[in-house]
Amino acid sequence: MDAAASQSLYPLHRCKTVHLVRHAQGVHNVAGEKNHDAYNSYEFFDAHLTSLGWEQVNNLRKHVKASGLSKNIELVVISPLLRTMQTAVGVFGGEAYTDGIGEPPLMTENVGHSDHPAVSSMNCPPFIAVELCREQIGVHPCDKRRTISEYRNMFPAIDFSLIESDEDILWESDVREKTDEVSARGLKFLEWLWTREEKEIAVVTHSSFLFNTLRAFGNDCHPDIKSEICTHFANCELRSIVIIDRGMIGSSESTTNYPGKIPRGPDVPSEAAD
Repeated sequence: MDAAASQSLYPLHRCKTVHLVRHAQGVHNVAGEKNHDAYNSYEFFDAHLTSLGWEQVNNLRKHVKASGLSKNIELVVISPLLRTMQTAVGVFGGEAYTDGIGEPPLMTENVGHSDHPAVSSMNCPPFIAVELCREQIGVHPCDKRRTISEYRNMFPAIDFSLIESDEDILWESDVREKTDEVSARGLKFLEWLWTREEKEIAVVTHSSFLFNTLRAFGNDCHPDIKSEICTHFANCELRSIVIIDRGMIGSSESTTNYPGKIPRGPDVPSEAAD
C-alpha cells in the first residue's frame, strides 16, 4: 500500500485533541424510546438526567481518571442545557463540595430533581458554556434551555459569559432546525475551537449535534474509519478525536519545535557540498 495515500503528516501545533461526550441518559430519552411523540411534551422541558444517567456519569468519571484523561484536559466546553451540564460536572468536575471553600461550586446540591451532592470546582479544568454546540433546536421542549440567570444559580462556577441573551431566543415552538443547519453550526463550532489556546479539550453535547457535525468528515478515509467517526453516540459515550487545521484557521506556534543551527555557523550538508 502506498504510504502517501493512506497516511498524512501534519505539524503537531496544527492539531487539537478533542474528547467528544454525549450526555448521559435523560428522562426524555426513556420516554422517547417508548413513544417518539414524547419529545413534544413540555413535561420534559430542559430534560434532566435519570438515576441510571447518573450511574453512567459515575462510570465515565472512573474511566476518565483511570485513563489519565483528567490530568490532560485543559478546558471543558458544554452545551447550556441541564443534562449536558450535569454530565460535564459529574465527569470532569472536582470532588464533593465542602462549605467554607473559597471557590464557588461547579454545581449546587440536588440540581435537576437529583439527590446528587454539590460538586467542587477545585482541581479541575475551567468549564465554559457555548450555544454553538447545543442540540438540534426547536419544537422539542427538552431542547429548550432555561434562563442563564437560573443556570448561574445551579452551576455557579461555569462560565456563561459567551451567551449573550438571558432568555432562549434560538428555540422556536413551531420550527425545527434542519439537519444541514446543524451541520453548518457544528463546523462553525469546530472553527471556534481554533480560537482557543488549549490543545486538549472535552466537549459535552448531544446526539444529533454530534452526528450531523461529524458526518461531514471521513470521506477521504477507509470506510471503517468513516463509520467510526460518524456512528451515533450512545448515552455518556466518549470518543477522542484529533482535529487538524489544514487551512491556517488558527495562529498557534509550536512549543516543541527547535530551529537548529544555534549557534550559527558553517553547516553545509555533505550532499549540498558535492
